[in-house]
Amino acid sequence: MIRITPLDTETVRAWQTGAPDAYGNPPERALSDGGGNPCRHCLRYIPQGAPMLILAHRPFDGLHPYAETGPIFVCAEPCARHAGDEPLPEMLTNSPDYLIKGYGANDRIVYGTGRVVPAADLSAGAEAILSRPDVAYVHVRSARNNCYQARIDRA
Repeated sequence: MIRITPLDTETVRAWQTGAPDAYGNPPERALSDGGGNPCRHCLRYIPQGAPMLILAHRPFDGLHPYAETGPIFVCAEPCARHAGDEPLPEMLTNSPDYLIKGYGANDRIVYGTGRVVPAADLSAGAEAILSRPDVAYVHVRSARNNCYQARIDRA
């Protein structure tokens, strides 16, 4: 069993009130085009015309060679955080495929775990990676643009 772990509410609320992103810049404000702007907090697509934030995010606490930073979207207005015990959210079922890879407790990539999987195989692929004792969690990224989508933990 897996649990999808979205961004924490405290961090997202800080960005929504102007806190800086991973590069120290204020989040950019824009309007969603409706199709390709998934919020990493509610894990839903931001509706067309709704305000959103675009910012640099690093899903790690510290700086190290494996601490990738990239662009993400979040709702500009407060939204409800995706409950990890819910089924796969819409934003993780709408793309043809995803890049998944396991990380150890030291936040380093566990080599040999990275793979591109079709959306239909995302859960099974993550469960297979999490079956390894040296893997603490899995990151889901866009297979096309490498953007961070969500974290997957053991349920």
